[in-house]
Amino acid sequence: MSTPKAEFSLIQLIPNMLTIAAVCAGLSAIRFGVQGNYVLAAQFILAACVLDGLDGRLARLLDSDSDMGAELDSLADFVNFGVAAPLVIYFWALQDMRSAGWISVLIYAICCAMRLARFNISNRADDGDTPSDYFVGVPSPFGALLVMLPMFISFAFANTPLLPGAIISINMVLVGLLMISKIPTWSFKNIRISRENVKFFLLGFAVFGAAVLTYAWITLVALCVGYIGMVLWHLVSKSPAINTKGN
Repeated sequence: MSTPKAEFSLIQLIPNMLTIAAVCAGLSAIRFGVQGNYVLAAQFILAACVLDGLDGRLARLLDSDSDMGAELDSLADFVNFGVAAPLVIYFWALQDMRSAGWISVLIYAICCAMRLARFNISNRADDGDTPSDYFVGVPSPFGALLVMLPMFISFAFANTPLLPGAIISINMVLVGLLMISKIPTWSFKNIRISRENVKFFLLGFAVFGAAVLTYAWITLVALCVGYIGMVLWHLVSKSPAINTKGN
């Protein structure tokens, strides 16, 4: 007797559809980076970050987690944050450096791949454990934002690179090393808001949304600087990390 074929409702496939959309956004960012449309390229990478934040959570809400979805998400993260982001930066400001600029791209991409491989291993080993309040090292989406910080600064205050290529390359290498480091960084996945503070959180979210829509690049610069401050605070305080969660 043949085994009945498994069927999925369309709504259960939405998380994987979002992941595929994120890959399309990352690949499109590379395309527009090659064409010199760096603003649009950066916007596509930001869209990939948003989609990456939604797909996993939506999969858990819809109870549609799967091994294929997890692997697809990891591959999407490498394409979007380990390849697209540094390539856009390379096309934007590092082509004149030739070998040195390209070496920084390779180092960052390899660090991102190692970061995601470590996450996949730890995620399987800790399956069923209580989620950690900390990531170990900088997650790849934030790594992409930090590596693109010089671009955000340029878009916010000028129309050309404001930092020399050597500084941009060094920043790329440092961010790559932060991704594979053991520095604990705060996980936003387990944040709980008390009932009394919900109204303040929603008000703050509205202000942040308005800032993104009105002063997008300045807001992104402030977000990156705030995240760097948080990483430095954890580095100085030497907060213990619980496990190696994070992507």
